[in-house]
Amino acid sequence: MTSYILALDQGTTSSRSLIFDQQGQIISQSQQEFEQFFPEPGWVEHDPLEIWDSQRSTMVDAVQRAGIDWKQIAAIGITNQRETTVVWDRATGSPIHPAIVWQDRRTADFCDTLKATDQAAMIQKKTGLIVDAYFSATKVKWILDHVPGAREKASKGTLAFGTIDSWLTWKLTDGKVHVTDPSNASRTMLYNIHTMEWDHELLDLFDVPLSILPEVRPSSQVYGETTPEITKVPIAISGIAGDQQAALFGQQCTESGMIKNTYGTGCFMLMNTGQRAMASKNNLLTTIAWQINGQTTYALEGSVFIGGAVVQWLRDGLKIIRESNDVESLAAKVSDTEGVYVVPAFAGLGAPHWNPHVRGSIFGLTRGSSDAHIARAALDSIAYQTFDVLRAMQADSNLPLRELRVDGGGAINNALMQFQSDVLQCDVVRPMITETTALGAAYLAGLAVGYWKDLADIQSQWKVERRFETHMTAGDRTKHLDGWQRAVAASKAWSETPKSESRA
Repeated sequence: MTSYILALDQGTTSSRSLIFDQQGQIISQSQQEFEQFFPEPGWVEHDPLEIWDSQRSTMVDAVQRAGIDWKQIAAIGITNQRETTVVWDRATGSPIHPAIVWQDRRTADFCDTLKATDQAAMIQKKTGLIVDAYFSATKVKWILDHVPGAREKASKGTLAFGTIDSWLTWKLTDGKVHVTDPSNASRTMLYNIHTMEWDHELLDLFDVPLSILPEVRPSSQVYGETTPEITKVPIAISGIAGDQQAALFGQQCTESGMIKNTYGTGCFMLMNTGQRAMASKNNLLTTIAWQINGQTTYALEGSVFIGGAVVQWLRDGLKIIRESNDVESLAAKVSDTEGVYVVPAFAGLGAPHWNPHVRGSIFGLTRGSSDAHIARAALDSIAYQTFDVLRAMQADSNLPLRELRVDGGGAINNALMQFQSDVLQCDVVRPMITETTALGAAYLAGLAVGYWKDLADIQSQWKVERRFETHMTAGDRTKHLDGWQRAVAASKAWSETPKSESRA
């Protein structure tokens, strides 16, 4: 009987399930969106039970679409939106508060207070992270501080905390397994990425009891089995990785110096740095990529907050396109932006700037500027932000750039990929299968149960769909990048408090 791997890809706006065969090909997939809650400005929440229901529904649908039996699923891999925080009651399995999403900024003031102390350096040294509301630690603290009775329950060991991978594993096993993997643990700001354990000094700092934390186990290992009430037969859950680390693995960036960039709502670039946790001097994050067979692989990461979201803004805000896919044809109406620059800092600037106060700006407009110039400048801004992150990575690592492997929805835009190659002066490589996040989770799960023999067995499956090579002259490249740097500097200057206001 032919067997398959089921990958659960739990994202920020939807839950997806994909079924892969032994050649790494997609047999079927199912997707379901769920509601986003914004109870106050800067707050973002999800209903953990709705996430679970949507994920379970897509699992069933994907199996039905494939026309297979549950007995043919050899293993399940999980990849997830990272940092999003769930706290639930161990006895009832019910969340005590909505999930606080990675985008949520409610703890920003507390983070600012931490940054003003010498604790920030200690946190970065142990976790590889820059103190920010992005990560899980301050979210857990907030829930324990604000839900009546939560601290008392936590002290008695009756609560459980987890990122979405832990939550799904708990539900799939009917509460028998409470685990996470090092890639997700490394995003909590509670995990020491050097000692590979929950750090007691950090737990004390954030007032998070050890009893609520999941067990950290390798990224590719059998953690437990699904309950038959959900999957008809017990199925091994044997792979877990945060979404960006899973994409790095799915892209087969398994050697030091290999880099992938995911073009989604934001852009997330990771560089494999091997067994070395490389400290960043350029405002990047040091993170765990995965742990397999007792060996930990690290990565440098740079996050761009607004990638594909700038195209959504062209559609929903400016209304100059009807569908997101229309942006490529609109931008193609002009040969270049003619000096127009869009800085899409709608939520501040991410790496390497980490400036939450900058706001979006457009520079260089003339009477001759059109919607096509703005559309092209918006696309170019994605490539420019990627350049900024990559330049920081190269400065940190001193590793040569061979090529950039790309995935995500934005990677299908040929004009963007060509411009990306031009400004980076390197090849941009798009694989045949761009669902690399789910594929990475599938590979991790399959390796643990022998579905694939070893890394060499899966590396041969990665194939190039298109390679973009640089064509831009050095002079044009310098002109474009200089203009971008001026635009970013001007946006930062505008965001600063005027002296008249500061005196008041």
